[in-house]
Amino acid sequence: MRPTITSVGPLIPQIGVDTGLSPAALGVLAAVPLLAWGLVSPFAHALTRRFGMARTVLWALVLLTAGTLVRSFPGPTLSLWLGTILIGGALAVVNVLMPAFIKRDFVRVPLVMALYTALLGGVGALASGVAVPVSQVGAPDAPAGWRFALVVIGCALLPFAIAAWAWTTRGTDALHRSVATERSADPDAPPPVTRTAIWRDPLAWQVAGYMGLQSASFYMLVTWLATFSTSVGRSDVVAGIDVMVYQIFALVGSLSVPLLLRGRGARVAPAALPLLGIAGTVGLLAVPDGIDAWVAAIGLYSGASLGMSLTLIAQRARDHDASAALSGMAQAVGYFIAASGPVLFGSLHAASGGWILPFALLVAVMVGQGVVGAYAGRDRFVLDRRR
Repeated sequence: MRPTITSVGPLIPQIGVDTGLSPAALGVLAAVPLLAWGLVSPFAHALTRRFGMARTVLWALVLLTAGTLVRSFPGPTLSLWLGTILIGGALAVVNVLMPAFIKRDFVRVPLVMALYTALLGGVGALASGVAVPVSQVGAPDAPAGWRFALVVIGCALLPFAIAAWAWTTRGTDALHRSVATERSADPDAPPPVTRTAIWRDPLAWQVAGYMGLQSASFYMLVTWLATFSTSVGRSDVVAGIDVMVYQIFALVGSLSVPLLLRGRGARVAPAALPLLGIAGTVGLLAVPDGIDAWVAAIGLYSGASLGMSLTLIAQRARDHDASAALSGMAQAVGYFIAASGPVLFGSLHAASGGWILPFALLVAVMVGQGVVGAYAGRDRFVLDRRR
């Protein structure tokens, strides 16, 4: 899933030259999937009630494949925008339902969530690293181009993902439907989650804010880090590798979440994580010669923050029904927040001609994440009033 998004950042310079889009417009392009996630996420919970969780995710993966193909059609930029919208809608459904699926089907939720987040980061990192080399395949005077790179990287694993998901989840929807029917007959069972109840819960808004702010920082970096790297003298290929390294360290960071949530550290970890990101961001601006170390630090922060966000969605709900509702709400609100990140970052860079203002925005987002994390990290549950 992640390669359909992370392969775009290193190709931003090529896309801009080929299409004539301004830095602000390229920021909007990067934000389109996030806006689609925000619009579609609230409906994912209803879709899974109607069609089942496994079937809904399966068809979302099929739609993701279609969107990846449409995005790479040659010709006018309409297909670029349309395909990106389809990709965003499909990813919204998968992103919302995977935490609920893990909550429902696995016992060791923090560990499985960390492995899931690491897998996302690993394939995303690989996509960032190979995007520019794949676009340069062919004759030196006639390279394959960014469209070829996006379709090859985006579709490389999707057929296998669709087949694996269909095979491993067959029959699970029917099984859990029968279990849910039995539970509904229990007079002590909590009532079903209504569409509006989760939106009135203060803790849900805190989790949503944490999700949104960490996502905003991630997508600002994954979209604009390559452009920053070239501005300090690195080649396009090396800049793409910088984005890959960022995500490799994000993978490592995501695996640290189960350790961070042990003992007393679980309470402060969500608030403390942004400190590492702030240090790396300031370092990029103040000492760009140390870019490798700063990228590693920010990567660790980003991966741990994403894993923490998804784990909070699972841990702040008492059952998978509440987790699915919280996931839909948190990701809808969160990705609307995140969508503004690449646009504002690109606009500030274009307006100022430098990096001080966009990096100041990035630091402000991280500070806000730390403040919200101090509240979301408290050991409580959403919708406890149902009981």
